[in-house]
Amino acid sequence: MILQTKRLILRQWKPDDLVPFAALNANPDVMRFFPAPLTREESDNLAARFSDGITERGWGFWAVEAKENHAFIGCVGLHPQPDRFAFSPCTEIGWRLDKAFWHQGMAKEAATAALNYAFEVLALDEIVSFTAVLNTPSENLMKRLGMKRAGEFAHPALAPDDRLSQHVLYQIRRPA
Repeated sequence: MILQTKRLILRQWKPDDLVPFAALNANPDVMRFFPAPLTREESDNLAARFSDGITERGWGFWAVEAKENHAFIGCVGLHPQPDRFAFSPCTEIGWRLDKAFWHQGMAKEAATAALNYAFEVLALDEIVSFTAVLNTPSENLMKRLGMKRAGEFAHPALAPDDRLSQHVLYQIRRPA
């Protein structure tokens, strides 16, 4: 499954994506709201899990490229969360773009395409998104996407005293 917007292509992962994805995941600015930057091996493993999810389900965290020059800019997509959180089962939407592509509306453009796919093709009733309370840029994108704040929670994978432990939860329902 390939999704297209005016400026972007959301698609299955390719081997050529691994080097720019690793650079993105090693960038301390991009990863400042994650526990740590990723090693090359961790980044490659993450890309493989994203690719496998798309192969298995037909959707997931897609690689995103610019139509203009076919540059890899990051990933955006959907991920099932069957049992990890108190609010599971759910499907999450998320994004991670290279810093060179921030503040250009590309994350919103790609996330809107993913939301449309979730509601129109998958017929899901609700999508959630969450991030560390400190991550106001992602929280602001959630608001721009029309998502509503549903509360806060301590992320189960992080120690309670970790600076990133407390997360905000947003949700959006399928339009009637």
